[in-house]
Amino acid sequence: MRNTKLFIGRKVRDLREANRLTQAAFAERLGISTSYLNQIENNQRSVSAAVLLALAETFRIDIADFSSGESDRLMSALLEAVSDPLFEPARPSLQEMKLVAQNAPSFAHALITAHQAYRRNSEQLASFDDTLGRSAAIEPTPYEEVRDFFHFVDNYIHDLDLAAEDLAAKLGIPDRDPSAALPAYLEKRHRIRIERTSAGETVLRRFDTERRVLFLDPFSPVSTRSFQAAFQIGAIEMATVIDALTEDAGFHSAEAREICRIGLCNYFAGALMMPYEALLASARELRHDLELLAMRFGASIEQVAHRLSTLQRPGRKGVPIFFARIDRAGNITKRHSAAKLQFARFGAACPLWNVHQAFEQPGRIIRQLAETPDGARYLCLATEIAKGGGGFRAPQRRYAIAVGCEVTHAGDFVYADDMDLTNRAGFDPIGISCRICERANCAQRAVPPLKRRLVVDRNLRGAVPYGLD
Repeated sequence: MRNTKLFIGRKVRDLREANRLTQAAFAERLGISTSYLNQIENNQRSVSAAVLLALAETFRIDIADFSSGESDRLMSALLEAVSDPLFEPARPSLQEMKLVAQNAPSFAHALITAHQAYRRNSEQLASFDDTLGRSAAIEPTPYEEVRDFFHFVDNYIHDLDLAAEDLAAKLGIPDRDPSAALPAYLEKRHRIRIERTSAGETVLRRFDTERRVLFLDPFSPVSTRSFQAAFQIGAIEMATVIDALTEDAGFHSAEAREICRIGLCNYFAGALMMPYEALLASARELRHDLELLAMRFGASIEQVAHRLSTLQRPGRKGVPIFFARIDRAGNITKRHSAAKLQFARFGAACPLWNVHQAFEQPGRIIRQLAETPDGARYLCLATEIAKGGGGFRAPQRRYAIAVGCEVTHAGDFVYADDMDLTNRAGFDPIGISCRICERANCAQRAVPPLKRRLVVDRNLRGAVPYGLD
């Protein structure tokens, strides 16, 4: 154990609530006083080694679960923010930022939000945006707000997850094919029948509230139609819970609240098709073979990969993995990481990351051993996915998805079986984003890092036209 103080109040509270225990009952099982537990949950006191061991032994959890997670994600966002030259005169030390992330997370979130507003104003000023100075200009976009909401709750929504798991058990999922179980349930329970969308419609799902008809695109994959049916169930049955979650999130706009409602319905749909304990057990049994998991649950590879990143239930966590979806321009359109690796909030993904190669080898799962500048090493998997349908002239959207874990967990993945995980030379050097990457000699660098001073010599030309001091 390190000698640093550990403030994990939220995680302790989440664990207690997941086990449906009062503070008095939880404290009794740990052998501590209720007042001490209350202080721990409110981050007024740190957790001692004895209490940490009692948590691990009593609730059968990995102590490592308490050393990462929200503080890592918050630290990553904080580090990226303070790397801006704006903070050069008084940039806090790494230890100071760790203290803020652990002990004053609300202040850290406020600083990150302020920096986002500064960036947006700077970008609008540079482009002579005529909206400069309006109040909306300094607010985050609705999608940014919702993205951060899911990011900082560890991409795990406990109430929705439990409700979806209970319903899946009643419907016999995954033993029963969701493509049959979900439409039958909609019709029996809610008197909603499913019909095909009309020829020429370009929607995946359309719900006619008056006729009680759910129209689905007949040309979309079966897994997509199942997901949309599950979405509709969540929208109806979990409306009260979802409304409460969106209100508690404190979004700045009605658009953000509505986007979040859709995201929460999507979360419920994934949890219904792939119930928590069933997926956790299958992932261990099949060693995270994405194709086999997709077949077992009647889901797509993307749905499986995304759902695996949500296995963060207190006391029953899966392997901490990262998941991202990237378009051909390198923009990250979905992201979550339960691992130490955190994605950049601004800019494109590192060009040395194997996810870009997926577009060159469609249909294959590409593997990579990679190392980030902080010395952490990862098993990275990437594959291309295409979304289309509707005939020859219908447009196809192409993405690549990335999944991976720290190399210490690579043995849980079938993809690592013939890879040499001990040879450090076999790990490709990757970064998070060029703007915050410290690698000075990277031939693929797109822009210089914000924290380094440029050294320009017109008589010297290397891989990039400048050096770094």
